[in-house]
Amino acid sequence: MASAGRATEPGLPREMAMENGDTAGQRGQQVNGEVSGTPRLRGIGDPLLRDTTAPDGSRTEVMAAGWESGPVLGDEDGTPGVAPQRTGQQEEALMTELSELVQKVVKSSSWWERHGVDISILACSFLLLPAGFLCLRSAQTIPFLAGVLTLGVVHHTLTVKGSHLASHNALTESKSWGKVWAIFFIELCSAFTVEQATYNHVKIHHGYTNVIGLGDSSTWKLPFLNRYIYMFIAPLAVPILTPLVALDLLRNVEWKAALRTLCCMFLGFYCHYWLLLHVSGFQSPWSALLCMLLTRSLLAHPYIHVNIFQIKPIVSQYLKQKKLPYNEDTYGSRLRLFLQRYEELMVHAPPITDLVGIQ
Repeated sequence: MASAGRATEPGLPREMAMENGDTAGQRGQQVNGEVSGTPRLRGIGDPLLRDTTAPDGSRTEVMAAGWESGPVLGDEDGTPGVAPQRTGQQEEALMTELSELVQKVVKSSSWWERHGVDISILACSFLLLPAGFLCLRSAQTIPFLAGVLTLGVVHHTLTVKGSHLASHNALTESKSWGKVWAIFFIELCSAFTVEQATYNHVKIHHGYTNVIGLGDSSTWKLPFLNRYIYMFIAPLAVPILTPLVALDLLRNVEWKAALRTLCCMFLGFYCHYWLLLHVSGFQSPWSALLCMLLTRSLLAHPYIHVNIFQIKPIVSQYLKQKKLPYNEDTYGSRLRLFLQRYEELMVHAPPITDLVGIQ
């Protein structure tokens, strides 16, 4: 569900790089699929930093770990509001400085760094499609498996990387073209709805990313499953569950958007099916459908497991310099932590309904 979305780009059950951040935001309210109110850091004036571009060409949401704001009701002499106001001014100054550093990096980046690298990766994926479908024509095992692997990698690249970039409008400077690419990658390639994918991923998922204890931010949430089934078997059903979830979410969008999503989803599935029959030479509809499931779920496990959210070097350096909380860990360590604390992090995690500020 690419990006969400997890689609949805539905992503990781919880991106857990930062454990110690506390809730620090003024919550916004969702109204008709939109959000009123801007997430802020404990009442400061600057909105949440997000959707900036790092020098290596990838977009990043700038999110700092939370820090203590001091007494809430007053200072030591009992005067109410003095300490929180002073702390808020300090936090505002810190975030303004960080914002200026990030914007400086963005402005100094070339088009190639902002968009060219990612577009080249996506273009190479498209160029591999003919080879993948043609390899599936072979009656020999190795070429056939090479075709399955090729189509699996291409599908994963387009639906995860393409949808993730499109949900952040990171493929082009034009908002109009950004919308076109979002429809193509999220709806046609990933079989999800743009409106819900963007809202769930950008405004909900990234709002809670990397903070343990604030509820699960993933759209891939099945707490009734055993931890090992959830992590290692259930991902194989992502190609089936994604469009089903999308169909349910269409109730929350306008009828024109719902009709567009249905048409794009059908076109994406039919094109894949048609190519398997007429290019790859599958004789049975069921064998073609089984191949579709295999290639679309081939890399579903990395999609569920891997943390695609990064805090870039400029942010980590700034936080460490200011002695603010910033934690990093390896994939293996995070995977072991999630399996060990599955009940806490998945089964008993509260649902997310509002936005939060910077963690």
